[in-house]
Amino acid sequence: MADQTNSVNTAYIGLSSNLGDAIANVGKAINELSKIGNLYACSSLYLTKPWGYLDQPDFINAAAAIETNNTPRQLLAALKGLEKSMGRQAMSIRWGPRLIDLDILTFGDLQLSEADLTIPHPFMLERAFVLAPLAEIDNSYKAAYQNLPESLRLQVKRL
Repeated sequence: MADQTNSVNTAYIGLSSNLGDAIANVGKAINELSKIGNLYACSSLYLTKPWGYLDQPDFINAAAAIETNNTPRQLLAALKGLEKSMGRQAMSIRWGPRLIDLDILTFGDLQLSEADLTIPHPFMLERAFVLAPLAEIDNSYKAAYQNLPESLRLQVKRL
């Protein structure tokens, strides 16, 4: 079980961008994650179609694994701080365009459901753009990715 105190836990982070130089944005965020925890795995970059709100540019997505002694709340605050430092602004459209988006996908085996933080991420098993990079760094997610409809898997291209 994930410990919410100061012990070390593994967290999987989803990264995405579709504004400005999206590849550079995701790359910078990956580099900055090493200041939040021990970055020990990172997927390739993936070009993906938008999800939810479709009238926007394609996304660059990736997944990273970090070891952190932060609590989930502390990790969320650190990720939101990184987004802000990179220039992310409040969105007017849900699932709309963004300079950078950092999501906690998992935090050890913790299950948490609060108003502003749900772990595991509530939509991760429905989204090919999350599962493709996640399966690349953790084989236990390959079956979930393969079980998605082919139409969703075809919207994700490894760069």
